[in-house]
Amino acid sequence: MRSASVGFQCPECVNDGAKNVRAARTVFGGRVTLDTARVTTALIGLNVVVFLLGFAVPDLQQRFGNLGLAVTLDGHVIGVANGEYYRLVSAAFLHAGIFHILFNMFALAQIGPVLENALGRVRFLALYVLSALGGSTLAYVLAQPNQPSVGASGAIFGLFGAYYVVVRRLGGETNQIVVLLVINLVITFTVPNIDWRAHVGGLVTGAALAAAFAYAPRGPRQTGWHVGACVAVAALIAVAVVLRTHALTGAFIG
Repeated sequence: MRSASVGFQCPECVNDGAKNVRAARTVFGGRVTLDTARVTTALIGLNVVVFLLGFAVPDLQQRFGNLGLAVTLDGHVIGVANGEYYRLVSAAFLHAGIFHILFNMFALAQIGPVLENALGRVRFLALYVLSALGGSTLAYVLAQPNQPSVGASGAIFGLFGAYYVVVRRLGGETNQIVVLLVINLVITFTVPNIDWRAHVGGLVTGAALAAAFAYAPRGPRQTGWHVGACVAVAALIAVAVVLRTHALTGAFIG
């Protein structure tokens, strides 16, 4: 038996009662938890593991990097347009060098827990993955077919955009994130070998999705609005990928 405010209760009664208590939620509908960095930590770990794997698998980036359409030296056709759609996701976990991954993981470690705490784990993970996809898709659509692209930067820029939206929605100070965004966009468009398309695609996707999370009507239908926003973003990405694939394969066959 367990002591209660009035008499004692059996453990089964306490457990049954706990099931009927609604979990605390943030203003954005996320479940309040004590561990606010579990997903962030897992994402950092996955990125690091894949980076280290690259030392054992030299052609990892060629096999899993974002690439529209190309022909290898031995005559094999590779790329997203050849049906390798996984590249749009896998490319976001590959990095070109130590400084590349250090910058991205430092940014993720700083901003990830804040958004994970505000949005909840599921919404945060959806935001990260869809931002990565949005970045990869814009690179796929606008870059030359044989131009490779790797890195978590699309997802990171999506978090930047989401952070701005979330802080603004809560009435906080946004000057710091605006300055950070401006600096990173200047670097994006001035430093060679940086895929600005992935950065811009991730930024727009993350900001748009965060706006849907932040400004959806509160209440029992809030989660439905959020799911609908994720589905809508995923659908737009899918349409862009299909159209680009059709254009590339048509030109390749022609």
